[in-house]
Amino acid sequence: MTDYFKLVKAAQKRIAGHAHVTPVVTSQTLNQIAGAEVFLKCENFQRMGAFKFRGAFNAMSQLTDEQKKGGVITHSSGNHAQAVALVGRLLGIQTTIVMPDNAPAVKRTATEQYGATVIDYNPNETTREKISEELLSERDYTLVPPYDHINIVAGQGTAALELFEKVESVDMLLVPCGGGGLLSGSAIAAKGINPRCQAIGIEPELADDATKSFHTGTLHSVKNPPTIADGTRTPSLGKLTFPLVQEYVDDMKTVSENAIIEAVKFLFYRMKLVVEPSGALGLAALLGGAVKSKGRIGVILSGGNMDGQTMKQILDS
Repeated sequence: MTDYFKLVKAAQKRIAGHAHVTPVVTSQTLNQIAGAEVFLKCENFQRMGAFKFRGAFNAMSQLTDEQKKGGVITHSSGNHAQAVALVGRLLGIQTTIVMPDNAPAVKRTATEQYGATVIDYNPNETTREKISEELLSERDYTLVPPYDHINIVAGQGTAALELFEKVESVDMLLVPCGGGGLLSGSAIAAKGINPRCQAIGIEPELADDATKSFHTGTLHSVKNPPTIADGTRTPSLGKLTFPLVQEYVDDMKTVSENAIIEAVKFLFYRMKLVVEPSGALGLAALLGGAVKSKGRIGVILSGGNMDGQTMKQILDS
């Protein structure tokens, strides 16, 4: 039986000195509103602006010399794309990213600036996985998927591991969920440190595939959900992350688009933090009442990569 917690701890050693140990911040105002002690793990301050750097570095640093020489391919709407591109630059690996043509401009620009080759596709006409598979069959690429890979999951789990090292006792951990890499890795870390900690995944109501999957035991999918939380537009949990979520996660909850927007605004105005909609899902659940707040609550703010136009629309709403 795989010791997943051991893999998360090994990932932490592997990324040490490469990934930032991001801060945990608190707010008395937030505590009063929530009626609990809230600890925000700020992955918006991670390298390239999101937790994705952790998994990408953990996975790509373990490639063989031959695999590194052949280059890496992945598919992503933005944050994983940037992470793979940046790690590729750091490790001298050529990277190719399949990215939807409606991805946030700021994420695409950063991906290209890190040195990756970006291949556009129309998500209404085909899937990123199909394009990646076609390119894999033509070239010697190694696929580094955005979430459905054990080294990715283990790397993402280090964010929660750091939170628990900083905050000794946490009763509940709220984690955004797209493809389930961060959620499953964080839940593994939480249960490894404190089996009594409630690990809860948060999704937008418009992209509730993982929530449906969790509560029914059957894998559901939602194609191209029109949520403002672009990082959660993955169609479903993966073959690896679905069973991990079932095993380690205690519950799944959803939040409205308005709750997401209000959480982003709260973080900006009250805490002076720029957090993208996907990254604010945990706080949206807390402020919007999707979860019952009590005790000591850890919230992972998963990223801060958002273009100015989206931020303006949110702040003007």
